[in-house]
Amino acid sequence: MTASREDPSPTRRTVVTAVGAAGLAAALAACGSDDDKDSEPAGDASEKEEGGGAGGAVLARTADIPVGGGKIFKDEGVVVTQPTEGQFKAFSNRCTHKQCPVTSVEGGTINCPCHGSKFDITDGSVKQNPAPKPLPAKDITVDGDSIKLA
Repeated sequence: MTASREDPSPTRRTVVTAVGAAGLAAALAACGSDDDKDSEPAGDASEKEEGGGAGGAVLARTADIPVGGGKIFKDEGVVVTQPTEGQFKAFSNRCTHKQCPVTSVEGGTINCPCHGSKFDITDGSVKQNPAPKPLPAKDITVDGDSIKLA
């Protein structure tokens, strides 16, 4: 009568327990850190304070931004415009309606494809709803022909 318990197949309880343990181990591993990673955030913070790092990197050349238009920098989350020659502005690339990324700068506006919102390239103000408020301004610096995020 002991022959029925000699089946080598794992039980459902064993499988569920193993999967749960593997998931817990993965979560704990993701929360862990090593000494090299712990030192990186402090280095990044000091570089930003000193004007180095990502904040000091050249975002674009002034010649890259058309007069009366602009350029979207998706990875940096910014749109840089040049409303009039030599005047550069920067705004968030996220529409204030549903946070969709804007995808074009045409006809004097920054345009969101999701619901049709349009923003003025001069000040980020809403030119066409449904956006409830202007695009937030971003700080940039122009040094010679280089445009940098501040």
